[in-house]
Amino acid sequence: MHGYEALASCDVVHDHSLLGPAWALAVGHDCVVATCHGPFDGQLRDIYRRYGERLPVVAISRNQAARAPEVRIDRVIHHGIDPDQFPIGRGNGGYLLFLGRMTADKGVREAALVARAADHRLLIAAKMREPREHAYFTDQVKPLLGDGVELVGEITNGDKLALLGGATALLNPIHWPEPFGLVMIEALACGTPVITCPIGAAPEIVDDGVTGFLRGNHDALVDAVERIGELDRDACRAAVIRRFSTRKMVAEHLALCRDTLYPGWRPTAAA
Repeated sequence: MHGYEALASCDVVHDHSLLGPAWALAVGHDCVVATCHGPFDGQLRDIYRRYGERLPVVAISRNQAARAPEVRIDRVIHHGIDPDQFPIGRGNGGYLLFLGRMTADKGVREAALVARAADHRLLIAAKMREPREHAYFTDQVKPLLGDGVELVGEITNGDKLALLGGATALLNPIHWPEPFGLVMIEALACGTPVITCPIGAAPEIVDDGVTGFLRGNHDALVDAVERIGELDRDACRAAVIRRFSTRKMVAEHLALCRDTLYPGWRPTAAA
């Protein structure tokens, strides 16, 4: 509430919270853009349906938008990163990497099983702070440690870049329709191919057979690991520069702000 009061003089407010836009509508702020970063599930679906009637709503992937057809999406804008902040690696560390949360939907257990079946070393760098994350680790992942499956734990940003650059591939067998998946473009920016499942936004990020592999079951994932050598690390980084850069993302957001302020605007010949 106080945030909108402080921003009253702004031309456009881009809100990434859940309830801020609802308050803005209630008090008459009409130049607000709302981005949803999670699934349009449960009460969120109804909230964003109401936003979409009066405010531009941004989805972070086409898959996220398609899963809530009753929400009016103004446009899809993928996340972007600055490739210069992600040094390209040689992938010569001799390991696969899992990077994410220690939860079942991220596929940590499946990553361990796939790596072991493919006879590849796997490093698991995972956030593990919440009780459910500790419980999942104890029950499902800890029994699989050893024989090439190693727990690195939660890592700093510098360590993350080094691990991504040294990995043969990011093994990311997600079990849920993730709306985007920032770790995948971070890996690609480092030149590291991504092996993941064809659900959520993954098919919008990974070009199958070019920047990684999209596979739907255990045996197919194992086969994909064995085919990593077919992929070109330079092509992985090039895909990020072309499709997922900060420059591209910012340009698309600026265009949305312009269209919000000036509906029907068209560039002149001089522009």
